[in-house]
Amino acid sequence: MPNPTAAILIIGDEILSGRTRDANMHHLAGELTRIGITLKEVRMVADEKPAIVAAVNALRASHDHLFTSGGIGPTHDDITADAVAEAFGLTLGIREDARALLAAHYDRAGLEFNAARQRMARIPEGASLIENPISIAPGFSLGNVHVLAGVPNIFQAMVASLLPRLAGGKPLLSQTLRIDQGEGVIAGPLGMLAAEFADLSIGSYPFIQNGAYGANIVIRGSDPARIDLAMSKLAALFPKGGA
Repeated sequence: MPNPTAAILIIGDEILSGRTRDANMHHLAGELTRIGITLKEVRMVADEKPAIVAAVNALRASHDHLFTSGGIGPTHDDITADAVAEAFGLTLGIREDARALLAAHYDRAGLEFNAARQRMARIPEGASLIENPISIAPGFSLGNVHVLAGVPNIFQAMVASLLPRLAGGKPLLSQTLRIDQGEGVIAGPLGMLAAEFADLSIGSYPFIQNGAYGANIVIRGSDPARIDLAMSKLAALFPKGGA
């Protein structure tokens, strides 16, 4: 049985403007690989509700899991919860368990639990909360959609809270061989090897070093014996890295 698939939807004008560099996709990809969920698609959208709704509906229909990053804070442009509720056709309101978590947090900090902060307790009906051990404001899961914060250290903590709930598959393993020849030279034999091992992912990642062309060949899959066999055949095709 193939591993479950996933997509990540990264939300925010600051990402699309280049003002902020996204780190969350890289972290999520590694964590999903570790538990046997295959990240298949990454999409970025602006802080515009119709765009978020459309992307959520498209991605949740085509993958086993959809993770969203960003837009669940206290300001007017934090509209991810609103958009996800609309995508599911559900109402959105302040939920008592989320409100209680936040109220206690701000009370301990000696800060006012004002209307802006209360916005972070708005959860679509029927959703389950995702724990946020850093800033307390929870994310939530609704069906196969998992709504997470955009700040990288908070995103990472929420991913750690969420992943034990999700059923994965076989962890994805990989091996790499450096070949000191250009892709135009190695493409033919490499293509035949990929056809022979169609159950594995064989990727070529070219580089130029000291004016010479080469490529790192990465073989990925969930069966270590098949990876070992493919790697041994690759090494035989290009002894000593093809130098």
